Amino acid sequence: MSSSLGLLNPNAANVKGTTARSVITNAARGLAETVQTNLGPKGTLKMLVSGAGDIKLTKDGHVLLDEMQFQHPIPQMIARAVNAQDEVSGDGTTSTVLVIGELLRLADHYIRDGVHVRSIVEGYNLAKEEVLKFLDNYRRPVTQLPSENREFYVRTAYSSLNTKVTSSLASQLSEIVVDAVNCIYRPGELIDLHMVEIMAMQHKLDTDTKYIPGLVLDHGTRHPDMPKRLDNCFILTCNVSLEYEKTEVNAEWLYDNAQLKDKMMRAERKVVDDNTRKIIELKREVCKNGEGFVVINQKGIDPLSLDMMAKEGMMAMRRAKKRNMERLVLACGGVAVNSLDGLSPSDLGRAVSVYEHILGEEKYTFVEAVNPKSCTILIKGPNKHTMAQVKEAVRDGLRSVRNTLEDQYVVPGAGAFEVAAQVHLDEFLEQAQGHVKIGVRAFGEALTIIPRTLSSSTGRDDAAYMLIELQEQHKSAKRKGLDECPGVDVIGGGIADALVMQVWDSYSAKRNIVNTAAEVACQLMLCDEIMKAGTGKGGRGRIQE
Repeated sequence: MSSSLGLLNPNAANVKGTTARSVITNAARGLAETVQTNLGPKGTLKMLVSGAGDIKLTKDGHVLLDEMQFQHPIPQMIARAVNAQDEVSGDGTTSTVLVIGELLRLADHYIRDGVHVRSIVEGYNLAKEEVLKFLDNYRRPVTQLPSENREFYVRTAYSSLNTKVTSSLASQLSEIVVDAVNCIYRPGELIDLHMVEIMAMQHKLDTDTKYIPGLVLDHGTRHPDMPKRLDNCFILTCNVSLEYEKTEVNAEWLYDNAQLKDKMMRAERKVVDDNTRKIIELKREVCKNGEGFVVINQKGIDPLSLDMMAKEGMMAMRRAKKRNMERLVLACGGVAVNSLDGLSPSDLGRAVSVYEHILGEEKYTFVEAVNPKSCTILIKGPNKHTMAQVKEAVRDGLRSVRNTLEDQYVVPGAGAFEVAAQVHLDEFLEQAQGHVKIGVRAFGEALTIIPRTLSSSTGRDDAAYMLIELQEQHKSAKRKGLDECPGVDVIGGGIADALVMQVWDSYSAKRNIVNTAAEVACQLMLCDEIMKAGTGKGGRGRIQE
């Protein structure tokens, strides 16, 4: 321990120099080796078991890093940085961890040979900027919307989802997430994925997950005589109390005879009944040709009011969740009213059908509309961990489609970009000057961890030879001026053109992978000392090596 640190805190522990760098490198490589087998469509699964015995099967890097409990500070730092990236792009978590681990491994190799760490960091930064420039030239423009070229967006979503769930389920979920994003997309406006409600129903199989053009509420009507299904409905969305309410301040009713008490009670009842009659009068006004009428209220509805509505053949739901009120208006139209004074037909929305689904003791109400601006993805599964796996995949798929719409670019996948970037950096070495060439060369080599891992996941044991063949094909295509992007065919186990396979990666995810991996690796390499403060009660903490 250094004397200065010992004076400041006698109970602290620290490691310095080569030992500190070894601690950082080994921790990052350990994390990378943990998630390496999960990369790609052929990746394996990890079983996560909580302290309560709950089981979760997944190969999603974000879920793994979020659920795993790290004792070492280096994996904790990497996990936080990578998870922050995933919140934006929804993909590339495992790839980022692999590239960080490879960057640190190669840097440690050169540092042990006497190269100064600053030379490598400067080379990494220079290579990062060059790769980002190359990415802007390598990307492919997207000029059509999901409504114009649905199949392209389905393939883009499939490329992301196929790395997280089975191929058959990924095909189904790809169409669902494209339809969901297309539902809420409005040209010139930001895409708010919160307008896509993700509802889980423990029922049937995960392949029964479906897209609902409207909203699914997790409650139903509260009167036995109300209809269970209505077609061609008017929807009244309101936030009005249709029951007795306690006063917000302490109040007393003083009366000196039974007649006065009865008069006060009738007056209080009259307020609720009058509001209910206003809704019934509006229903009679608009429902001329057998249309249905549905009331969805954020506040309560008492039994007498429910009975009045049931006699009119109306459906009424009370205490709807606040988050669903905005979605209801977007899905069905109309206005969410806070007062029944001046209620008019223009305040009403329309729905194709409203029906109730009872599953055991739980009720679900489906509100399906025409051309809604909000929708629901109903996730089904036989158990909780299956539904959790599908839910995480759906969220990543939604972000993938959203990023494609907002970026208006995609990048050929299957490891094609990483090999092309490495070939480009080899050519760029002729322009680089001095000692930074070492870092540039190492950065290009680190990127190839992606195609090497994809090759290994297919069962081949010649990943190095496949990488050499990929590099030769990229160089040959570049010399001949061909628009080809050779990548790893994880299905056939060979090499194929990513453009022909239609494997597309998110442009923003690729940028984030390069940026995050380079920044985190450089910051960790520049750490020459790790200090751990003691508890102050005697005894020194120990830093895991």
